Amino acid sequence: MQYVLPTFPFNTSEEHANFKGTVTVSPNILTTMLEEIIVNLTRQGFVKFVICNGHGGAYWESAFIKHMNFKYPDIILIHPHHNRTAWDIAVKSAGLEGINELHGGLLSVCTAMWLCPDKVKLQSMGSEIPEKNILYSDFLGWDKLTSDGCWGQFTIGKFTEEELSRKGKIFWETFIKTKCEGLKEILIEAYLKKIER
Repeated sequence: MQYVLPTFPFNTSEEHANFKGTVTVSPNILTTMLEEIIVNLTRQGFVKFVICNGHGGAYWESAFIKHMNFKYPDIILIHPHHNRTAWDIAVKSAGLEGINELHGGLLSVCTAMWLCPDKVKLQSMGSEIPEKNILYSDFLGWDKLTSDGCWGQFTIGKFTEEELSRKGKIFWETFIKTKCEGLKEILIEAYLKKIER
């Protein structure tokens, strides 16, 4: 049986916390909640878990997975990061080669235009970020490193709304498909290796 839980609307977002409207949750609260969910599902017979985290800045994920697999010997918890080329394949498929963004640039606009175009007010955003600022991106709030929180750039008029939407659709469908290839096999193999006595 496969069971898909709803997504969490919040994550760790300390880098954006000084921008109005940002909600960030501490890693302790987030991982405690996830552990509670997993523990309760194990009582119902679930033993194999995949955590899908959509925020690149959520550094708690790897530590949480290692901790859970150590603490609970009868379950396996993995992430879908086995295919390290998925991002590059999706970028190329969507015709987005050369983008240099971490958050809030062209790809973000393409994503929004695909998922909820009626909620998007297209306007140029972002700016050139000095390359050396990447050294500080894990330590400082992005209000200190960017002009508007965007680590990427979008210039209005370069693509039509339809092109933006199409690029978003192609990118995410390719990325998710590529990330999922072989995932079930890895989950099963990891579980069998773990429970070997």
